[in-house]
Amino acid sequence: MLTNLDLIRRVPLFSMLTNDQAQAIADSVVKRRFRRGELVVEQGRKSNTLFILLNGRARVLTSDSRGREVILAVLESGDYVGEMSLIDNEAHSATVRCEIQTDMLILGRADFARCLPEHSSLSYAILRGLVRRLRHADRQIESLALLDVYGRVARTLLEMSEDINGVKTIRNKVSRQDMAKVVGASREMVSRVMKDLEERGVIETQENGSVVIKERAAQPE
Repeated sequence: MLTNLDLIRRVPLFSMLTNDQAQAIADSVVKRRFRRGELVVEQGRKSNTLFILLNGRARVLTSDSRGREVILAVLESGDYVGEMSLIDNEAHSATVRCEIQTDMLILGRADFARCLPEHSSLSYAILRGLVRRLRHADRQIESLALLDVYGRVARTLLEMSEDINGVKTIRNKVSRQDMAKVVGASREMVSRVMKDLEERGVIETQENGSVVIKERAAQPE
């Protein structure tokens, strides 16, 4: 059975720590398993906790007063959430819901506050993560302001893909409803765009639900 130290060593956030520093973190974290559909954090509430994904998958969501959801991001192994609320002591700005069964390491506020000044590499990693999320938010705002639905779908497909043996591939099944929540459009409109991309040979949906991008989808300047 893997120890907390073994698990810590698998998390990129802690990759720069020395053995003693990693052990100090390992002594402070608790492992927890979340069920599919279970909320990790809820928009508008505080948890005072850093959550680090060991496996599984979770969605970062926000919703309006009528309950309409927008998917802001999808978290996978190595990702983490909750650091902003730990830093500014404000309520969470979004909800995180597990898409499948997910194991996480949990670090409380007191241990988090103690670790940051003691481990400069951890502080720097957290800062880089915040900058990365800010840049992602900037791109989303730009897409909503400047791109039509076609452009937003094309950009999102590219951002979701990864290079597998030289081929841009989205490993997880992409539902039309989820894509609509990401790009801020209706499911019907997204379905039409995806169908057009498939008919033009830009993308190809595999039997297992993954999507292969066969040529680079054009993005407006």
